[in-house]
Amino acid sequence: MSDQKRYIGYFRVSTARQGQSGLGLEAQKQSITQYVGDKDNLIEEFIEVETGRKNDRPELMAALAACRRHKATLIIAKLDRLARNVAFVSNLMEAGVEFIAADNPHASKLTIHVLCAVAEFECQMISERTKAALTAAKARGIRLGNPKGNTPHLEKARKAQCQYADEHAANVVPIISEIQRAGLTSYRQVAGALNIRGIVTSRGGKWHPATVRSALMRVQS
Repeated sequence: MSDQKRYIGYFRVSTARQGQSGLGLEAQKQSITQYVGDKDNLIEEFIEVETGRKNDRPELMAALAACRRHKATLIIAKLDRLARNVAFVSNLMEAGVEFIAADNPHASKLTIHVLCAVAEFECQMISERTKAALTAAKARGIRLGNPKGNTPHLEKARKAQCQYADEHAANVVPIISEIQRAGLTSYRQVAGALNIRGIVTSRGGKWHPATVRSALMRVQS
């Protein structure tokens, strides 16, 4: 094994429920395992339960320390598992640890910067579209939020719901693709396979043809 490249795996899920259920982790681990090949080359794994917007990542810091200790490469399933923040990824690239994304292993530093910038821009656009929609609704006389003030502001709730739905879809679509490659191609067949695996929708319910189609369209858009 001394002549083989060694890897430290870093996995991130956005909610504790995803971490406990394995949702998201399953797809990430499958992607990394396929890239690494020999499982013995993956010498340690670190799992972070945190949103992509936060830069405080104790498990990531531990993973980087392990990389330095073992002279290993940090490997992630997808670039957005690190962050949708250009400054954060830039600082990480200056940390002196080699890292790769299994979905784009040949990406140069310039490519990584561009991909992060695009992801960060998309997040900003989602936020701005939400604000614009709420402003237009308010102008039409629609009352926003809870008049008693017992719940968070509607804008914050909608942004959080939209972000969670996007991340949930991004985690589950690779599993859908795997199911389709196995020959179950219709939305109804895919929904049945997801339910058999115990994977829930972003709202915690069972899958139906319409929710499978919605997840695929969310990622494509």
